[in-house]
Amino acid sequence: MDHWNRRSWIKNVGAAGAMASLGGLPLLARAQKPLTIGMIYVGPKDDFGYNQSHYEAASEIRKLPGVKIVSEENVPETQAVQKTMQGMISQDGATLLFPTSFGYFNPHILDVAKKNADVRFSHCGGMWDAAKHPKNVGSFFGYIDECQYLNGVIAGHMTKSKKIGFVAAKPIPQVLRNINAFTLGAKSVHPEITCSVIFTGDWSMPVKEAEATNSLADQGVDVFTMHVDGPKVVVETAAKRGKFVCGYHASQAKLAPNAYLTGAEWNWITPYKQIVEAARTGKPHPNFLRGGLKEGFVKTSAYGPMVPEGARKAADAIKAKMLKDEFEIFTGELKDNTGKVVIPKGTTVKQVDPVLEGMNYLVEGVIGKV
Repeated sequence: MDHWNRRSWIKNVGAAGAMASLGGLPLLARAQKPLTIGMIYVGPKDDFGYNQSHYEAASEIRKLPGVKIVSEENVPETQAVQKTMQGMISQDGATLLFPTSFGYFNPHILDVAKKNADVRFSHCGGMWDAAKHPKNVGSFFGYIDECQYLNGVIAGHMTKSKKIGFVAAKPIPQVLRNINAFTLGAKSVHPEITCSVIFTGDWSMPVKEAEATNSLADQGVDVFTMHVDGPKVVVETAAKRGKFVCGYHASQAKLAPNAYLTGAEWNWITPYKQIVEAARTGKPHPNFLRGGLKEGFVKTSAYGPMVPEGARKAADAIKAKMLKDEFEIFTGELKDNTGKVVIPKGTTVKQVDPVLEGMNYLVEGVIGKV
């Protein structure tokens, strides 16, 4: 039987092992009431992408003493997730839920949270609003566009055609922010670079992802990245076409070692620890958690052997500035790809500014439409 089935209980480990695996969590190590956590994934846990990144973090959390985890994979962004959440609460006794997919938030999490005031809900990616959302709901996310900007810098050094490509699921703000960051990173190396984007329409569309990658390759694109749940298809298709690729969500390096340049990865264990610690100690539920490279919410994949020293040094220099809060991606004057000024000259929009989480445009240099 799959030990990761949501009806199975996760075995406890000793406090020493938990402390070692998570770098020490003294508050969590104390003898406390057992905490049952529900994990919900929109796809499979081994997708080499978004769901796997959450599964890997949950695998660390489950090592904590007194923590039990129930989980369910392949839960669509429909009424089905409400049934899953309520089942975990009523049948399994879960008091902290991590429904991880973007489309779970409204109305599904909000509806179930109102009926279960004593249960905490931590959603990935949503915008929690104190004026209209329940206090037992929270959202967390990472500034992974920092890593996508760095992907772009490497892509800018590696492209010969000056054409890079982006395979994306849906034109929601988080996706547009990544496309724009990737493009701006590449254009910082060569201003004439263009980034062609194709939207597939949903988070997991393997056939369309392969078609999009091949179509872009046919148009001369020689470096790819993506924002889909499972990057495996894009990575492998690009590699078969003899193109380079920058990964996303988790490392896909082993899928295409001769094509994988670097990648933008999540480090969900950082917000997970904060959320679980608050639940275990009775602290207020973290309603809005955000962080980037500096806070340890995101990280970059190791460089592939084909990335030259000059490209590495250029990206590392920018990364060092990001870690010191000395670099901002979105600064004016910045135009969208219709010529409209979206950030005026002399204006800098910092990562923490909520306006970026409402991004609805593609920057100059992107070939595609929202």
